[in-house]
Amino acid sequence: MTVREHARARGREARVPSVVRSDATDELSSEARAKLAAYLDLLAKWNRVYNLTAIRDRGRMESHHVDDTLAVLPFLPAKDACRLLDIGSGGGIPGIPLAIARPRWSAVLLDANAKKAAFLQQAAIELDLANVRVVASRIEDFHDDARFDVVVSRAFAELAPFARLALPHVADDGIIVAMKGAYPRDEIAALPDDVAVISTPALDVPGLDAQRHLVILRKAA
Repeated sequence: MTVREHARARGREARVPSVVRSDATDELSSEARAKLAAYLDLLAKWNRVYNLTAIRDRGRMESHHVDDTLAVLPFLPAKDACRLLDIGSGGGIPGIPLAIARPRWSAVLLDANAKKAAFLQQAAIELDLANVRVVASRIEDFHDDARFDVVVSRAFAELAPFARLALPHVADDGIIVAMKGAYPRDEIAALPDDVAVISTPALDVPGLDAQRHLVILRKAA
């Protein structure tokens, strides 16, 4: 790491807050809770054939996928009208739980794998998620008429390439959200100059005994 990168890493590291405990499920409606349970049933069923996730146990799917996603909610825009892009959605994480929790938002779930996109489309139909649009495409080939308030991903790529691919799709006042495990110090240090770090909160996800962090970015001024 260069001297400049060390300096940038130290400056950004200072912004890491205390661990944030999220109980976002407390605010969900009974309809949302039912849809989340139905989503887990679908994920477990399709996973037997399409290998959507390495986790086979439904209980662990709940903590590692749904609860992990819902822990992000307090850090997303607190407004009814919000456009969200989930890059590399895979089995629907984090896009589907977020779309269920925020039914007034508009979510685009993007994945280049045709089988995963087929699952996402079927899940949107069976769960009656009118606010979800599935696109089978690489992010490099994706185009939309408007930019997004939130561009999010979990385990899609390291921060620098993810930020580079997300930047053309995020609104000027929007945010880029990367869901990470351990605090990604080296990845943060390697970020390009055209993105700025807003915050890097550590999360305490109920039922999950593992490190979880968010890296929240925006376009640099």
